[in-house]
Amino acid sequence: MDLLTLVESSEDISSLSDEKIKEINEKLLVTNFNEFLTKFEPKIYSFFNAASQKIRYSLEKPEGIPEDHITEIPLNMENTFFKMLSSLMDTKKVVGDKNVDFNFNDILSMLSPKSVMDDIKQLRKEIAYLYDKHEALEEEDPAKLEYADKLNIAFDKASKNYNNILGMLPLAIEDIKTRILITGGDSNKKSEEIKLGLLSMDNNGELKIIENKEKKQKSLAIADSSNSGALVRCFEEDYEAVTEEPNDYIKKLVVRTFAPLPTVLEEVNYDQEIKNYNHYLEFYKEAQEDFIKVAKPLMEKMLGIKMFFEQYDKEVKGMKPTLLITNLKLEMLLKGDNKNKLSLYLNTVNNKNDFENTIWFGIVPNIVLDSQVDTKNIRERFKGTNRTVSAKGNTLENLQVLMELVSKYKIQVFFSVNANDETTFNNLAMSGVEKYVEKTRNLQYKDFSEFVVPCIPNFTVIPKEKSSVVLDYKIKIENSNIPEQDKENLIKFWIEGVYIESSYIAAGLTASYQCPDILRKKYKRVLPKEPGVRINIEDKDNSLKLLTNLSKEISGYTIATKDSINRNNFGYVFSSDNVQLNGKPITNITVYKARTLATNQDGVFEPLYKTLTTTYIERVLRFLTLDFKEDKIKDFFSNRPDSQKNVWLKGQEAVNGILQPGDDVSIEIDGTSCHLHISYNGDVKNLVLDITKK
Repeated sequence: MDLLTLVESSEDISSLSDEKIKEINEKLLVTNFNEFLTKFEPKIYSFFNAASQKIRYSLEKPEGIPEDHITEIPLNMENTFFKMLSSLMDTKKVVGDKNVDFNFNDILSMLSPKSVMDDIKQLRKEIAYLYDKHEALEEEDPAKLEYADKLNIAFDKASKNYNNILGMLPLAIEDIKTRILITGGDSNKKSEEIKLGLLSMDNNGELKIIENKEKKQKSLAIADSSNSGALVRCFEEDYEAVTEEPNDYIKKLVVRTFAPLPTVLEEVNYDQEIKNYNHYLEFYKEAQEDFIKVAKPLMEKMLGIKMFFEQYDKEVKGMKPTLLITNLKLEMLLKGDNKNKLSLYLNTVNNKNDFENTIWFGIVPNIVLDSQVDTKNIRERFKGTNRTVSAKGNTLENLQVLMELVSKYKIQVFFSVNANDETTFNNLAMSGVEKYVEKTRNLQYKDFSEFVVPCIPNFTVIPKEKSSVVLDYKIKIENSNIPEQDKENLIKFWIEGVYIESSYIAAGLTASYQCPDILRKKYKRVLPKEPGVRINIEDKDNSLKLLTNLSKEISGYTIATKDSINRNNFGYVFSSDNVQLNGKPITNITVYKARTLATNQDGVFEPLYKTLTTTYIERVLRFLTLDFKEDKIKDFFSNRPDSQKNVWLKGQEAVNGILQPGDDVSIEIDGTSCHLHISYNGDVKNLVLDITKK
């Protein structure tokens, strides 16, 4: 579902019903990452192209292709690629190494066939353990029935790839390597002729290994128990029952994988097995490469959503941020009558005195600063970077149209530019913020500028230069006719870097410190019922207490870069500098600046807390005065000890006090207009409100 579909028609109405808002929330509102995965079920579609002998992947369901030829690949915590990215980020948080020092290879190896096989070996051990327990118990024993339930779950997990040849490829690759490279742990990965024997001494006392010709030759058992034979039959029957088109080779592969037995050494057709192995390896590499090209942009968005929620302390149960996902491209949201539908929805949730569904912040990722990539007509003498003529994403023009609309509803929008190696901490450290200031000129000096928050730089999950995934070496046969790994033919591919846009983290962090329970873990004086709207994260030690949960990426900015940032005072800027609080080093990324695109009379970009606090004061005033009734406005600002203004003044020493020391708020009533003056330590913001007379 998406927002436009759910809003339906926008004609002849100015507000949606409560039932409609409830339906929208049920479909599009998420309170954590797992709920997002459940509601939106992100996936990739694939099908096989016999003409090219390749797998095709698509973000959208291919049209004109029969259902039974399309495979859906869920992108969730069970997906190998996404699991790898999540593990990598968790490891970086624990280790705390900068990108230059972090060992990315160990985590990236999770995409190799060996890693897939390691996971299966663990499942195999669990199945063997459960089966032994199950068989040792009497029929109808309740404990036996419970073990049967667990076995059913384990077998179901094992059977997921019976019908998925691509999913079986890593097993086939490791299976062939195990059978033709019997090395006993030798790191040279070179096979040798095997004739099993016995250790003995001859008549002269000379130590020899004598070939054992009397007994059947057997290879070393990977796993063995009295129930192994029965388990083999279970897997054979399960494969034949579950698979759509049984295949004898795959059935044997399934059995060797999940229920290996001590087996007689068979004659191996080395030429055929090596041909298969090398072909499997190449095919697997191309399939992984093509899948990642299609899936990576979507996974980067998913990581952004995951990081949005992770800025909030999971142990705290207070004001948890929620995320409404429109599930639409920005361009589609702004087309024709669609703008009216968006406006109708925002008018319903943001222009009422019921603030339960009010939207305070917005996230717009993937803004393209340069619509055209420079493609000079230069002869390609060497293979260069694969740049497309035009970068895909949201345009600054569309962001400008959006801001004209949403600023009327007092929504602060965090936006970030499309993530690549030119928008990272490294790039900002070398080039400063001037390019961002220059490219956003059309968003500055506008009525909506105070609601626009540009976020820089983007975060790096895997640097481009460290994104190689090593699969394995090919196998060859030399003059000795013994298979060995071809050390000159390593199969690997490049992910080309993975990034998270900073707008997700900026919005998540800002939303999180609105919660008094979060603030109470960091500060001594916290008001129990006020949000953190007035907190200036640039002030005092706030940026060292209200941290992101991402680890540092670089050793910091140069003095020249810091001068550039401080001179421009531009945007929501993150820092990876070495800093300390109370003598303890901080290993997390911090906030250096938190500004909107509004400027004061001196031309300096204003902190975002001013717009946020002003919006909060206006909404509280509207709520407590029943839509700006004159007598209630006067009472709001009266000298009574319990007037709202005096309550705010009394809370000035708390970190989340709405009025901080040096702040003040006052009004002037002129006919049907109320001029509201909010002074932030001498810097005044003015609002004009239409008052309601008796």
